Amino acid sequence: MGALLRAIDGYQGTVVVLSALRLAPLVFCRPGELRGIAWDEVNLETGVWRIPAVRRKLRRAAKENPHTPVHFVPLSKQALAILRDLHRLTGRGKLVFPGIRDRHRPMSENSINGALRRLGYTKEQMTGHGFRHTASTRLNELGWNPDVIERQLSQKDPNETRGTYNLAKYLEERRNMMQAWADRLDDLRENSGQASVRLEGDGLAAVRSGTEGASSMHSPPINV
Repeated sequence: MGALLRAIDGYQGTVVVLSALRLAPLVFCRPGELRGIAWDEVNLETGVWRIPAVRRKLRRAAKENPHTPVHFVPLSKQALAILRDLHRLTGRGKLVFPGIRDRHRPMSENSINGALRRLGYTKEQMTGHGFRHTASTRLNELGWNPDVIERQLSQKDPNETRGTYNLAKYLEERRNMMQAWADRLDDLRENSGQASVRLEGDGLAAVRSGTEGASSMHSPPINV
């Protein structure tokens, strides 16, 4: 994963696509939710991104129901830094990641995957949706509360009453988890193969490890 993050930092395409690439592993939302993000969904002061029901992966009835809650994405310090920098470029418009030809429409569905291909990663190695899968797998393996992870992933909760309750109950835990995940990615970017950070449900513990190798752009596994 460290090699992938370093490759992203060296991406030579547009600033908009570069910013989306850098933000994707930090928020691990669905690709369509990311590329369609609007500035009025983001609060740069409180560090929260609110995804309205109409843009979430829900049944039509839920999308149209005014009582369907928004999905909260706590933003890490690293994610906020990316968005604040990008705000200088696209902040006067509606969309965070506008298209090249039409700034009133989101960037292309293929923007993220196309950029990954140009960086040398095949579709078997990494896709825009792959950041979501990687985060989900590793956070579960590293001991975070599965309910916290599923709520952050906006997985459908069959009990809507319980789901609303969890939204309030887990928000602070999710904020801590998102910051810990961002810090881990920083560590992997800078020290892949030399040092790692172990994420645990109750916080961060720095550990030295000589066994965690950097991911290769030519090797399918993306290890975290």
